[in-house]
Amino acid sequence: MSADSGDGAALHVADLRAGYGDARVLHGLDLTVGRGEICAVLGPNGAGKTTMLRALSGMVRGRGTARLGDIDLLGRSPDALARLGVAHVPEGRGTFTQLTVAENLRLGAYSRRDRDGIATDLERVHHYFPVLKERLRQPAGSLSGGEQQMLAIGRALMLRPRLLLLDEPSLGLSPKLTRELFGIITSINERERTSVVVVEQNAHLALDVAQRAYVLETGRIVLSGPAEQIRADAQVAGAYLGYRV
Repeated sequence: MSADSGDGAALHVADLRAGYGDARVLHGLDLTVGRGEICAVLGPNGAGKTTMLRALSGMVRGRGTARLGDIDLLGRSPDALARLGVAHVPEGRGTFTQLTVAENLRLGAYSRRDRDGIATDLERVHHYFPVLKERLRQPAGSLSGGEQQMLAIGRALMLRPRLLLLDEPSLGLSPKLTRELFGIITSINERERTSVVVVEQNAHLALDVAQRAYVLETGRIVLSGPAEQIRADAQVAGAYLGYRV
C-alpha cells in the first residue's frame, strides 16, 4: 500500500510492542496517520509515548507492524529509516552543540548528493526559521532553547521527510515561543504535505493543530479519534486539559 493509496494513509501501525531489555513498555498499539495529517499523541509521563517514537525511528526494537506507505519500518536502523524519509526530533533537541548552525543543517542532508536540492532546502529552512540564517556561523550551543529547537526541526527538514516525529517540541519554551513554533509546524505540514506525529504535554495546543489524536496510558491506547472529538471527551478534559465538559 502506498502513501497515496485509496485511504490516503501514510503510516499504519498495528500491534506495536517495544521495550527495554525485559521491560515491556508498549503493549500492542494500533494507530493510523493519514498523508499530510498532524497526529497528536497525549498521555501522562511513563505512558510509552517516547518509546513509540523511538520504535518508529529505529532507536529501539519494535515488534508488530509499522508501515510508511509501502515501506516496512521495523527492523531497520535509524540511519536506514532516515534515508527512507523518517525524521525524528527527540526530546532535548539533540543538536550538536560544538558545531555551527550551518554544520548542523548540513548534517541533516548527509545522505543526499543533490547539491542544488540541498541549497534549495536550506533556503526553505531559512524561510521557516529566519533566525537560523542570522546565526549560521554560531555554535549551536550558544543558541537559546527555542532557537535550538528550531535548529533541530530545520535539520530534520533537510532530510525532506515523509514522516516527521516530534517529541515534546515545547519542552522548556515560553508560551509565546511555543505558539510560534507550533504555527511553523502547521505551516510545514500544510505546505510540504509532511505527515507529523507530535508527542506533547501541552494538550490544548497539540489538539488545536492536529487532525487526529491518540491517548496512551501504560503502553496502551485508551482513546483515539478526531482531535476535536478527543478535546471534547470528559476523560481527556479532566485529566489533561484542566476543565470539565
